[in-house]
Amino acid sequence: MKIDRLIGIITILLQKEKVTLSQLADRFEVSCRTIQRDIDSLCNAGIPIVSMRGYEGGLSIVEGYKIDKTILTQKEMSAIFTGLKGLDSVSKQSYTQSLREKFAHEKNTVFSDQNSIIIDLASFYQESLTEKIDLIKLAINNRELILFQYYSEKGESERTIEPYFIIFRWFGWYVYGYCHHKQAYRLFKLNRLSKLQKLKISYEARAIPENELNFDQDMWHDDIKLVALFDTSVKYRLIDEYGPECITFDKQSGKLSFENVFTNGGYLLQWVLSYGNTVKVLEPPELIDEICLNAKSILAQYK
Repeated sequence: MKIDRLIGIITILLQKEKVTLSQLADRFEVSCRTIQRDIDSLCNAGIPIVSMRGYEGGLSIVEGYKIDKTILTQKEMSAIFTGLKGLDSVSKQSYTQSLREKFAHEKNTVFSDQNSIIIDLASFYQESLTEKIDLIKLAINNRELILFQYYSEKGESERTIEPYFIIFRWFGWYVYGYCHHKQAYRLFKLNRLSKLQKLKISYEARAIPENELNFDQDMWHDDIKLVALFDTSVKYRLIDEYGPECITFDKQSGKLSFENVFTNGGYLLQWVLSYGNTVKVLEPPELIDEICLNAKSILAQYK
């Protein structure tokens, strides 16, 4: 993109005393004429670039000119780099390295505590996630439709959507867009889609209603209060997911009393079943019936 190239040219000129048009053209894999137009654009924007002819000639920024970076404190810069390192885990391009080069002369102050936090957003799916995210980002930037095969609890389907956002939430990556099949805005989990392709079909961006940007309502729609008793052996799991405040010790049963409101019935059932025989549900009765049916079905598999 041109804006990235312009920023890159400024960065190089700030770091080097002199550079030629051909060197910049080779660096950004464009023609010398394109670089000359970029230089003209930067000059028009107020960046004082001078050109010197001759054997030792080239382009340079007027001596004494520098970009003011004092608007960012060390803690703010550290937070920026921590976030960028998280994005690097799902990107082919290193945003951290790119920004590091731009502030290379301030390494000692900017990067002093950058390694205290590590964020990995890719988990076990880095390669596939990176490819999907890059393709979807390109489609969003170009306002082009994407097509993919989607797998959900209701089965498989082919979807064509207008992509608007890539979202990391609920421990996973999603693409949010207008689904032509459902004629509505939808969230699609990236790990559940395959055969992703960018169609060479443009779309006109819609004005998304504010209520549609409440992503929770697209995912959760129930309101179920769970009351259950858990074995003390799974105390660490409950605390890990809902915090120490979610449980109390029940002296009568010698178990952990747990109460919480869930907003997705399907998730609640699978979550309770994942605890096997270390949990006994007391409420609601409908959930107890579902668990019993699932238990009978599981038992039948082994008869």
